[in-house]
Amino acid sequence: MALTLDERATLAEGSLAGLSVGDAFGDQFFLLSNRDVSPETGVPPAPWPWSDDTEMACSVLDVLRRFGQVDQDALAESFATRMDVGRGYGAGAYELLTKVQGGTSWRVASRELFSGRGSYGNGAAMRVAPLGAYFSDDPARAAEQAALSAEVTHSHAEGIAGAVAVAAAAAYVASRRGRSVAPEAVIEAALEWTTTGEYVRRGMRRALRLLGKSPQEAAHELGNGSRISAQDTVPYALWAAATRLTDFEAAVRACAMVGGDMDTTAAMVGGIVAAHLGPAAVPASWTAAREPLPGWLA
Repeated sequence: MALTLDERATLAEGSLAGLSVGDAFGDQFFLLSNRDVSPETGVPPAPWPWSDDTEMACSVLDVLRRFGQVDQDALAESFATRMDVGRGYGAGAYELLTKVQGGTSWRVASRELFSGRGSYGNGAAMRVAPLGAYFSDDPARAAEQAALSAEVTHSHAEGIAGAVAVAAAAAYVASRRGRSVAPEAVIEAALEWTTTGEYVRRGMRRALRLLGKSPQEAAHELGNGSRISAQDTVPYALWAAATRLTDFEAAVRACAMVGGDMDTTAAMVGGIVAAHLGPAAVPASWTAAREPLPGWLA
């Protein structure tokens, strides 16, 4: 059955709760002051500021609330207006959004990145899980809208594929909330709707063969986001979410345990798992430690 707008918003907000806590938790392990905190069992001292992953995800949710779908111009405006450079934006995103702030169309700025090749980074994937939850009753639309959300900043096929894969996974597990989900089904759902992005798809197929491996073994084969690319980040994030879908803490810790771009992998994983389990699955003490979400979103 089709979801109501209120039901869509509730699912997306639950996913955002998981995404933001995962982002904030993972980001703490970059701090020298937390170098002795164990990613397997430790809890960094509060507060946990969130990064650009959460800031941009909030813009995605804001646009969905206002339009019921992705309005690309409104999303680009929100990204540019809300950009706080202290949140750790990548060089490509900073360049693009600065141009948009100066009046350049996002359609031009996105295609100009990286000598006209466009970005195949993980920025479109890190912010999109709430969109997948929002369209969980219509996987085709989830994939379509994820691609539209990605195009604002990522014109490269791999960057778009990463966003579609995460949104498709979040949509699938949200549609199965309250029911058991086989790990392979999560990745297969992402593969079904990710029709472009040769390297992202190759990584997801490899992830299917690693479901019984440890996080370290899986990250060795799939990457951990250290290359800041969709193909180096999304396959491991889907592996972690799929293999730990019933345990938010274990899923997010699996990202911190393997290093790399820990806030981004944990944001993707947290958003997918919370889309399935709901925000109550996020440890209350972790939510309390996370910096409050921006007031403009409320």
